[in-house]
Amino acid sequence: MDIQLSMVILEVRDLAASIEFYRSLGLDVPDPPAERPLVIHRMPSGVSLLLTTSFASVYDANYSRPASGYQQMLEFFVGTDDAVDDMWAKATAAGYHGRMSPAKTIGPYAAMVDDPDGNVILLTSDEAGSPAS
Repeated sequence: MDIQLSMVILEVRDLAASIEFYRSLGLDVPDPPAERPLVIHRMPSGVSLLLTTSFASVYDANYSRPASGYQQMLEFFVGTDDAVDDMWAKATAAGYHGRMSPAKTIGPYAAMVDDPDGNVILLTSDEAGSPAS
């Protein structure tokens, strides 16, 4: 069997704030179960996004949040340059930190915005990022 990416797990500080952010991008993130501090959203591509406040911090004795910078970037293929522009405008108007305004890069047309925990979200119209590719 080939190895497959099945889930991206983000350890977040504030689950409600993270849910609100990812919903603002258009993901249908469910409400968390009362007994568990996590939510899972499965995307049409089959990859799941899991948001939790206590996995690494509970099970990894050496876990610590980075003091600065960011460690990961999540790319969301949104289809068109106009969709990148629209999502950037909505995210920054809602008060999320815009890291890079929409622009043609050496690769795709893209923009970057930070989620509430400083994870960088890359919004792109790059066909290479399409689940259909």
